[in-house]
Amino acid sequence: MLIGDVARRSGVSARMLRHYETLGLVRPTGRTGSGYREYSDEDIRRVFHIESLRSLGLSLRDVGRALDDPDFAPAELVDDLVRRTRDRIAAETELLTRLHRINAAEPADWADVLRIVALLQALRSTSAGARQRAALASVEAVPVPVEALVEAVLGEPDPNVAGALRWALAPSGEDALPPLAKGLRSPTAEVRRRAARTIAELPTDGATTVLRTALTDPDTDPTVRGHAALALGARGVADAVPVLLDLIVEGRNDTEAADALSRLASDPATADRIATDLVSRLAHPTT
Repeated sequence: MLIGDVARRSGVSARMLRHYETLGLVRPTGRTGSGYREYSDEDIRRVFHIESLRSLGLSLRDVGRALDDPDFAPAELVDDLVRRTRDRIAAETELLTRLHRINAAEPADWADVLRIVALLQALRSTSAGARQRAALASVEAVPVPVEALVEAVLGEPDPNVAGALRWALAPSGEDALPPLAKGLRSPTAEVRRRAARTIAELPTDGATTVLRTALTDPDTDPTVRGHAALALGARGVADAVPVLLDLIVEGRNDTEAADALSRLASDPATADRIATDLVSRLAHPTT
């Protein structure tokens, strides 16, 4: 079979077939009387083998070793390919996320794009000051997408920067709730705490609903439930009373809990509920 026929059958260009020949990967077994390359069935099978190994990410050098070196063990090379592929997927996923966030900010021109990119990079800076300035600038300049601000606040260890990020998130209102609610289910306790505190500072009906769910969900950890109770108490939600009393008894955020109960007690019905719960606790103290 001539090189043009092999190219049509295999999908490998004639130029690449000549390159394979130069590298010694596949050599046509014969020539026609006119000097044209002639490939045997075995040559064509080798071309397909080369393409199969290339599809796994092997270099042409490694392809040649795999086909010709009987001592060439695939396990180590495949492990390395797995690692490199995972790294590439992670990098591509991060790039895709960044592009989505830039697109969500609806930049008007390339100057806007550059400002958004600069803010996104600053939010991941190792400098707390740079992160705080980026949080403040996200409101004053081109808005940073909500998902980026939520990701930043859930991962922010510095309390001052976290406060700036929560302030920057406040105008997002309900849009910030889905990713923050997801943060409440994080396997990391600190992320759950940050999510609860951020939701507590969103003065929206949706935030109240999310906090009510966290308050009553038996799977909610005590820290998140405590933040939910404090926020709900400040919003006049009487269902927070039992957890607020627990906080006082346990000495956790007891001052804030007492303040929340004092505000709730301004409603006569809630005051009766607080009194009833206190009498019940005194009559049946926990051990």
